[in-house]
Amino acid sequence: MITLFGRKKLTENTIANIFVNSLVDLVDKGFEDVAELIRTDPSFERQPQIDPNNSDPFLLILVAGNISYIPKHFNSGQDRRIIELSMEKLANMYDMEKLEFAALVKEYKTLMSRLNHPSKNTLYAMSKAVFSKYKLNEYQEEYFRELNTPNPIFLKKMNEIMEHFIWNWEAFFDKYKVSS
Repeated sequence: MITLFGRKKLTENTIANIFVNSLVDLVDKGFEDVAELIRTDPSFERQPQIDPNNSDPFLLILVAGNISYIPKHFNSGQDRRIIELSMEKLANMYDMEKLEFAALVKEYKTLMSRLNHPSKNTLYAMSKAVFSKYKLNEYQEEYFRELNTPNPIFLKKMNEIMEHFIWNWEAFFDKYKVSS
């Protein structure tokens, strides 16, 4: 149904479907390019060995990060329902129980928080999680490898890449409205 202002009303379930399907589609279409950008990044001493078919950690990082943004854009209650519905849909995709999948996402959120402490910037946390989950430290020059921290030049590039994987809720709300 179209509202007076031309925005289509969507149910929470439909929003969760769009959110999940869009993230999965984005990873399906984009992870190979992300892997190639990482493999060819000149800030590494040796070329990282990232399998372009190993996108599951990347998708889980995106899920954990993007779910963190949902409460900033929805009313209390709506945010929880959309997150719950999204987790249920993702759990089905992974052939897992919802609670099991939620625990996996929580592990990723905890990792991101730990890697990015004391900063609360979700985008930076996502970039650091990619660095950690794909074990990129071993490919760095000795100085950064011994510090066990990403080269800031690589991290800046990774942040720029990850910006393309953050759900744009403002653009979404320009077209759609949540129906009660």
